[in-house]
Amino acid sequence: MGRDSRADSSYTFLVMTLITNTDALRVFCAPLHSEPFITVDTEFMREKTYWPQLCLVQIGGPDAAVAVDPLAEGMDLTPLYELLDNQHVTKVFHAARQDLEIFLHLSNRLPAPLFDTQIAAMVCGFGESVGYEHLVSKLANARLDKGSRFTDWAMRPLSDRQIKYAMADVTHLRVAYQKLRDQLECENRTQWIEEEMEVLRDPATYRPDPMKIYQRIKGKSGNGRFLSVLRELAAWREREAQRRDVPRNRVVRDEILVEIAHHTPENSQALSRTRGLGEKAAHGPMGDAILDAVKRGLLKPKDQWPQRSTRPDLPRGISPTADLIKVLLKKVSEDANVAGRLIASSAEVDLIAGFGENADVPALRGWRREIFGEDALRLRAGELALAIKGKQLTVREIIDQAAE
Repeated sequence: MGRDSRADSSYTFLVMTLITNTDALRVFCAPLHSEPFITVDTEFMREKTYWPQLCLVQIGGPDAAVAVDPLAEGMDLTPLYELLDNQHVTKVFHAARQDLEIFLHLSNRLPAPLFDTQIAAMVCGFGESVGYEHLVSKLANARLDKGSRFTDWAMRPLSDRQIKYAMADVTHLRVAYQKLRDQLECENRTQWIEEEMEVLRDPATYRPDPMKIYQRIKGKSGNGRFLSVLRELAAWREREAQRRDVPRNRVVRDEILVEIAHHTPENSQALSRTRGLGEKAAHGPMGDAILDAVKRGLLKPKDQWPQRSTRPDLPRGISPTADLIKVLLKKVSEDANVAGRLIASSAEVDLIAGFGENADVPALRGWRREIFGEDALRLRAGELALAIKGKQLTVREIIDQAAE
């Protein structure tokens, strides 16, 4: 990866402008193909749609930053997509997931290579899910005007204040990226964030399988037959929401799907008694589609029913051990300046406490094992102890007196 010495904490952009036509976008993007990295952000609306509606794209280069209006008449974003496809230019985002979902939906491909400063910050001492405002205040000494945070980005024309607010999301990001990148390389931690970055690179992250959406629904306790029906109902709703481009719950709310899956109505009259659905929906095309989904779920052979997700039964009385390992995790997190969630989740700690080396968790592999997993196993085995010395938590090795 190349270096750009032009951007530092005192760097200011020479040009900030709004691009409203394809020719201007092409001219701006052309020289960026030879840059080592660019910064990217988007503004979008999603309250009334299934797919996010792209309203603005911000791009930061070494000498200029622009906001691109995708809603301008005749605007073709092809020059932008070509830049995002350039494998020699790193695309830098902060909290990239929703931005990447937008580009995948519109262009059917993900920007690559990419770098997410929120993920990088997790191994550089900024804690979990650090916000952009806090990050750039620390790394770029910048103070952001967040007055336009809840603006309607689909409204035109955009005000100067809106554009200035949007541009700040890519201008200061250059400085933050360079400092995080340099710290990762200096501390040999670049690979520590690779697993999280890989999730962002996978198109499946943004394209949920309709047949698995039922797993997200709360209150879905029930037997395999119930889950089979709920799976079909949730899959139908997902496809319908996509087709109509409306939020899932604008089609049918979760609790209604759960009730239908429990009662499995056989006809429109029975369906109409479902609380919250209504007579009109039950007796119309939507009702027919719901009843068809119920039938599909009921007709599935038993060996094709979804299995209730179950965690391994933990040994009784394991909670104190798990709590002790969580204290160790907290200490390791603070000592290493790494967000605890990135090292191990609470569920993973429970599995380590319960099954030790046999726990199949990321915390017992790679760098996580080096800084935490090995000591967690030794603490569980009674080879290490936690103690307080001078108001500081310490880890001590237990000497086996019998061995001496």
